[in-house]
Amino acid sequence: MASSHRFPIITAEKAASIIRDDDLVGFSGFTPAGAVKAVPKMLAVRAREAHERGEPLRLRVLTGASTGGAIDDALAEADAIAWRAPYQSSRPLRDRINRQEVRFVDLHLSHVPQMLDYGFLGRVDTAVVEAVEVTDDGRVYLTTSVGITPSLLKHADRVVIEVNRWASRRLPEMHDIALLRRPPRRDPIGIHHPLARIGTPYATVDPSKIVGIVETNEPDLVSPFAEPNEVCRRIGRHVAEFLVRELRAGRIPPEFLPMQAGVGNVANAVMDAICEHPDIPPFQMYTEVFQDAMVPLMERGHLTGASTSALTLSTEAMRRVFENMDFFAPRIVLRPQEISNNPEIVRRLGIICINTILECDIYGNANSTHVAGTQLMNGIGGSGDFTRNAYLSILVTPSIAKNGAISSVVPMVTHVDHNEHSVQILVTEHGLADLRGLGPMERAKVIIEQCAHPAYRDYLHGYIRDSRIGHISHDLDRCFELHRNLCDQGAMLPDLSIAE
Repeated sequence: MASSHRFPIITAEKAASIIRDDDLVGFSGFTPAGAVKAVPKMLAVRAREAHERGEPLRLRVLTGASTGGAIDDALAEADAIAWRAPYQSSRPLRDRINRQEVRFVDLHLSHVPQMLDYGFLGRVDTAVVEAVEVTDDGRVYLTTSVGITPSLLKHADRVVIEVNRWASRRLPEMHDIALLRRPPRRDPIGIHHPLARIGTPYATVDPSKIVGIVETNEPDLVSPFAEPNEVCRRIGRHVAEFLVRELRAGRIPPEFLPMQAGVGNVANAVMDAICEHPDIPPFQMYTEVFQDAMVPLMERGHLTGASTSALTLSTEAMRRVFENMDFFAPRIVLRPQEISNNPEIVRRLGIICINTILECDIYGNANSTHVAGTQLMNGIGGSGDFTRNAYLSILVTPSIAKNGAISSVVPMVTHVDHNEHSVQILVTEHGLADLRGLGPMERAKVIIEQCAHPAYRDYLHGYIRDSRIGHISHDLDRCFELHRNLCDQGAMLPDLSIAE
């Protein structure tokens, strides 16, 4: 990589000054990994100052997925976001979305680049992206994520690049960046195993669009995940034992299949349990995030390779990777999310997909986004890209929340993100429900007996007994009784006491 002297070095304040009220601004980042850091913080300062003068400054914000605190937290707290897509995990932003102060569009992550390409989301006024370097001819070498950054560089009218000197300059060795052609001229994607490469180690941009470079020197500040508790470990053991049974039955080939795991403590615990089981062979991953738990798994040889869109690693874990790039660089591929989450590749490679949900109903429909049907948590993210197209779709959740005030198994989910036709396996700490080949009433029985907390099973069995008989049995007067109790009285079964 040759260092560029063509583009002016500008301050974050100068970069922020080119962004106007109601602009559509695209920021790099897929989780905090690779998220820009300096310019959005200065935008928040500008927004506060504008509001004090009685002037509007609220933006339409587009990223690959969730972001670092410098983007969503800072801009939301400055009342600088009017519209947001496609995913978020920020409490200040979530609160404003749920008060309908911010318009939020929840999208499958694999869809976003094509939506940009066809103009479904409007014109991108400015892209602010993080890189380790940019060359005179417009090659942009990205940092710890790809996400939608190549598409933003293609479509934005103006581009600001934050060159982060903290990131390893060897990160481009992991990148494999390709943009797909528009239908109907889209070629097959030539990825036949997780580590296959089809692109270049850099994204490209028209150099005339670059208005300046902002220099930074900051880590991504990904929070480390907590050590898994016993509930998470039990969920992980159920998943691992199930996969071993599938392997012994010949439904998973001896060399195993690629795996995907969502973000969070439960997913990390599941991956730990899988790797600890002596009968599960080393495997590879085709996933959207590479998390802390995967670093030691790769070092120990359990995980032999990973395709991802982001290195979502704590600062300590990232340093560990940077200090041993000779080992990690050949084993990790970073891709645009249009490819990391591509349904065709998920289906063709036969990926085993594990994602977390908020609740499921007794027939297998799952809600991963909204509490009581109204209060957004984060968004669907990439879970739909994988669940609908998986060889094995496994959804996991603790059976209760809030010390038993909430059951994760309910008669009917109040919001459907993954319907019964996509969900094959449900897992809680109490057991695993294999729903393949089961009719609705068989599904209900096995979900209640295997997944529901024992304190809720009598209620759920009674609900079925008293429901109107049909292909699917429901009582339309009572199907949301648990959720109404939660909203009105603070607990789904107010008289229920669950011992710790």
